[in-house]
Amino acid sequence: MYCQSGDILHVRIVGGASVTSWESVQEVWGIKAITTMQRRFSDLKNKTFDLLVVGGGIYGAWTAYDAALRGLSTALIDRGDWAGGTSSASTKLIHGGLRYVAQGHFGLVRKSLNERQRLMRLCPHRVEALRFGVPVYRKDRLASWRLRLGLSIYDLLGSIAGSEARHERLSAEAFARRFPWLRVTDLDSGWVYGDAQTDDARFVLELVDGALAAGAVAVNYCGAIAYEERHGRVTGVIVKDQVTGEQTPVHARCVVNATGAWVKDAPGFSPKACRLCKGVHLILPRLPGRDALLFFSETDGRVIFLVPWYGLTLLGTTDTDYAGNPEDVDVEREDVDYLLRSANRVLGSVQWREEDILGGFAGLRVLKGKQGLAPSALSREWTLKELNNGVLVSVGGKFTSARYDAAAIVDKVCRKLGVRRPCMTAGLAFPWAPDQNYSEWLRNSVERGRNLGLGAEEIRWLGFRHGRRIEEIFQSIERNNALGSRALSDLPFIVADLFHCARNEMIVHLDDLLRRRSPLLVLHRFSPDEMEAIAADIAPILEWDKARQRLEIGKCLDSFLRFRKRV
Repeated sequence: MYCQSGDILHVRIVGGASVTSWESVQEVWGIKAITTMQRRFSDLKNKTFDLLVVGGGIYGAWTAYDAALRGLSTALIDRGDWAGGTSSASTKLIHGGLRYVAQGHFGLVRKSLNERQRLMRLCPHRVEALRFGVPVYRKDRLASWRLRLGLSIYDLLGSIAGSEARHERLSAEAFARRFPWLRVTDLDSGWVYGDAQTDDARFVLELVDGALAAGAVAVNYCGAIAYEERHGRVTGVIVKDQVTGEQTPVHARCVVNATGAWVKDAPGFSPKACRLCKGVHLILPRLPGRDALLFFSETDGRVIFLVPWYGLTLLGTTDTDYAGNPEDVDVEREDVDYLLRSANRVLGSVQWREEDILGGFAGLRVLKGKQGLAPSALSREWTLKELNNGVLVSVGGKFTSARYDAAAIVDKVCRKLGVRRPCMTAGLAFPWAPDQNYSEWLRNSVERGRNLGLGAEEIRWLGFRHGRRIEEIFQSIERNNALGSRALSDLPFIVADLFHCARNEMIVHLDDLLRRRSPLLVLHRFSPDEMEAIAADIAPILEWDKARQRLEIGKCLDSFLRFRKRV
């Protein structure tokens, strides 16, 4: 049974065994669970893999995870950290994309909404339901019927017309009560509908961990510096350990390039086949309530979101063409002005200024290279290209539908290798998903956390970030109660959380911990003393001496100060 066959509640693998949980996969395949993500560059040497995946973002991670579960010998590498590019710079949503309905991309929306529903089942710790509001002002009355039609189609495409996630219309008074910070002048009414959100970087990390546990080799900070060819076909890649400088050939029967914005650098790939578009997000103070808001910019009509995230507010995104080096993408002054101006037009008594910005980030979307259209009008459809040298190149796509697309990549790999092995990701619970009823697990986790002296916010985000691995963090607090204290007083991240990440999650640099294993670098205005304290705390775990600590702190502070200068 293959992944693309619709809403699958279970899968069957070779031998007829029914697989619905990570434990059953371990039992059937003989996979040994591991508790730490170990970085072993030496594991790439002297082997020929069935598949080498270059690029450790959402598409590379899903591809490696899927392939490893199918029993293919798999290697996954990235020149930087896992989710180090666009996959940690998204709007953190798992959604179909309401605006794609207006553009007529019904197939893309249906696929994404089906995946959203699937992910909410398979990883409830990782993907949370989130309600969105859409305000309608009197000057927009003529557009209200379009919203109603679009939301009705959205519900139908997602097969949720009768569920709690369906849309509904609220009066101006009811909508203003739900969003008390909203500008009410000329407010006519509002709509609410259902979607979901995630932590994108940790989503990717969990898939990488699952691939490792399924037998894959995964090495971050491992760059592909050259391709090896024989008779015009790629047979391997020369890789460089960015930590030690060591180089080695990695041989593979099939190579997949899933490097996202760096795809233009792939040998044999035409740069004209895609366009890079920049999206910027800002982090701003918390707004009351737990619902998100979707509104339309008065400047260019594009969709902008205000999303609650880790107790603060995520504002984004922009959508502009980008022609520079992907390494250099950053938040610019005009991005900040655009987002603040757009947000302040829908905010009421709250009016944000530059000094309110806590952090921000920029990412690049890879879109089909059609000229003459604005970036926001370009399709987000995904494409798989096979180059003349045999390399498979993943182009474009959406975070939400990456699992479905990765299954198609691995299907193609299996055909090239002459094997037939079923996909398992369509019905398999995530590696860190609780192995019991989620509501029951959540209640037990809350009770356990409270008994350890943790607050409700700390417990909530621990579960969201770590799933069932929260138990390991609870055990560390039992051994040392001081680990239950907050790492920073204004955010719900505890010391035990950071220690767990440093010990178990393949951290090489300080910004791996403070930007991707946690989002602290974009949520908090760090002082040098605060950063030094965290670096000193994790230094024994990572075996950093004083010189290495100063180097890592300097790198993070430089990044932070560059951002502050731009805003």
